[in-house]
Amino acid sequence: MSDNSNIMIECDNLVKIYKTSDTEVMALQGLDLSVYKSELMAIIGASGSGKSTLLNILGGLDTPTMGSVKVDGLDLRKLSRMELSTYKRNTVGFVWQNNARNLIPYLTAQENIELVGRIGKNLDKEYSTNLIDIIGLTKRKKNKLAELSGGEQQRVAVAISLINKPKVLLADEPTGAVDSRTSIAIMELFERLRVELGITIIIVSHDQDVAKHVDRVVAIRDGKTSSEILRTEMINNMENLSAFEEEHLELAVVDRAGRVQIPAELLEKLSIASRSKVRIDTEDNKITIYPVNEIH
Repeated sequence: MSDNSNIMIECDNLVKIYKTSDTEVMALQGLDLSVYKSELMAIIGASGSGKSTLLNILGGLDTPTMGSVKVDGLDLRKLSRMELSTYKRNTVGFVWQNNARNLIPYLTAQENIELVGRIGKNLDKEYSTNLIDIIGLTKRKKNKLAELSGGEQQRVAVAISLINKPKVLLADEPTGAVDSRTSIAIMELFERLRVELGITIIIVSHDQDVAKHVDRVVAIRDGKTSSEILRTEMINNMENLSAFEEEHLELAVVDRAGRVQIPAELLEKLSIASRSKVRIDTEDNKITIYPVNEIH
């Protein structure tokens, strides 16, 4: 996966600073990220970690303070206002947590989907019909909004985000307002969209269970990528893994300064407190970190 021609999104040393009258908040602190064409990936992190800021930048809704961000070969920082508008209209689609609230209640599922295409003057009837089939609402397409469940309404919202045939779909907490059963169904829908449409999908979530449905999970901590969770089918010669690890493996990310963010649960397991001093040794091509109380 090192071929640059296969990269859809490339973020390099991305920095975002929000300024108020008396303070500055650094939402992104030199974030690096590559996303591949037709990849289904998730970005997870605690509130305030910078994941939604990253999604807004990728969607052209916000601009970085420093660094570069390229999507499908376009350098978003260099686009004019008109070019950025075209980018938002043609290259990316959005799914928000409460997207279904923006649907028109007196229209049917099919009419809601086609309305966006008519407004943008790019309605493709055959494509919109295909979308209805893909989201699994073929038999419900003539039902009005009030006759659809919350999960079905969210499916309609997903279809609307795809009506402009985007290359990238950005989803911000798309399962946050539904129950666990519906959440699984929506994640399975994203998997199907990736396969049938060949679209690149990025899902922002606080729920680590999304790892079960995506190719890769990138964890963001303090505005930087701290670790990645990959399907282990992408990694050779893996043995002695737990049930979850049989399908997924978490890898720490080394930044350009050689720093590694160690997951909090590992620090807690080793009784290493924040800002503690540790000893680092190398042996047999391995790096070992020793807590202070194990240094003799």
